[in-house]
Amino acid sequence: MSNFLFATLDAGGNLPPALGIGRELLRQGHRVRFLGHARQATAVEATGAEFIPYRQAAPLDLAVPAPAHRQFSAMLSAFSDAGIGRDLVAEARREPTDVVVIDCLLLGAIDAAAKAGLRHVVLVHSFFAFFDGPFRHGPMGAALSLKGLPPRRVMRHAERVLVCADPLLDPAGSWDRVSWESHPDKVVWSGAVVDDVLVAGAGTTSAEQLVPARPPSAAPSSGVLTAGPPPEPPRVLVSLSSTAFPGQQEALQKALDAAAGLPVELVVTTGPAVDPGRLSVPMNASAHRYVDHNEIMPGCSAVICHGGHATSMRALAHGLPVMVLPMHPMMDQHMVGKAISTAGAGVLLNRTSSPEQIGAALAALLASESHRKAAAYIGDRLRRAAGARAGAQILADLAG
Repeated sequence: MSNFLFATLDAGGNLPPALGIGRELLRQGHRVRFLGHARQATAVEATGAEFIPYRQAAPLDLAVPAPAHRQFSAMLSAFSDAGIGRDLVAEARREPTDVVVIDCLLLGAIDAAAKAGLRHVVLVHSFFAFFDGPFRHGPMGAALSLKGLPPRRVMRHAERVLVCADPLLDPAGSWDRVSWESHPDKVVWSGAVVDDVLVAGAGTTSAEQLVPARPPSAAPSSGVLTAGPPPEPPRVLVSLSSTAFPGQQEALQKALDAAAGLPVELVVTTGPAVDPGRLSVPMNASAHRYVDHNEIMPGCSAVICHGGHATSMRALAHGLPVMVLPMHPMMDQHMVGKAISTAGAGVLLNRTSSPEQIGAALAALLASESHRKAAAYIGDRLRRAAGARAGAQILADLAG
């Protein structure tokens, strides 16, 4: 069996794909270690993997509200952190390590692994089209380039770039892969890592939630599922981000205000970024710091989220249509929301939308059979792809 070392960072939705793949590698009998920020220990150790905290990394806490320029600076510092690179190389040399798997945001660590001659894979936890597009060409990519870490050049020494996304939703899935650094096999898609939805016994696989159907504008497909009649009143989950983006509390409040005039049950999860006690909650809603999404989504009819890849794909894997309110223009959120909207599985709104606009869009989404069918069809595809197992197999084959 092989020995894998993952390097991650405490940035919210970037961790679940790595954990899913790590859990599957453990199930196959491989050894798995994770390097990460101390707050990630509980989540990592729950999979059975070993956790090693960074010793030389700069402090990072993206759940603390901060002005946009300070948040950008904190992200840039983490993405280029030479201390993380030193910890990674030291840990990989402390014990024999077959393959190092590095979060795509950790450009400093990826560069350190290449210079140390470590066999490494870059793990992309959202659309490759974003990381090789707006991220690389935008302000963050420019700032990283000034630090000597242009993303595409840094990644060129990786043996694989493993994209944990659905290639049919990811705009890059249709690109000519030969054009990326002339290595047609370097970039590979595992599919979105939503295997834990199946492990948790998601309601989308039960007779109460789903009925066999044909997807809209698609050929018949054996076993394809679509959502059945929504519960009464329909329950809607709202979850924006664990990172404290500017205007996030206001957006949550607008969603709550929108629900006050609708025959729905709204369940809001704030994560560490927003204190639920600071929200004004109507009678048909509740606000919580944390609720296990795999436990609540089976009883939901829709999800309102910020377009984070992990939450969006989890909602679709449960067969739920999604309303996306992007919280940050520099993140992948708008691209994810646009892909979901284009696929007919949800709607994309601006975060400045009024409560009335959010309420009208939510009412239309809940009443739309076509959105439910499209979400269920995509969800069926995501579950069948078994992204964690596929990603683990790619790594295991590479380790030999």
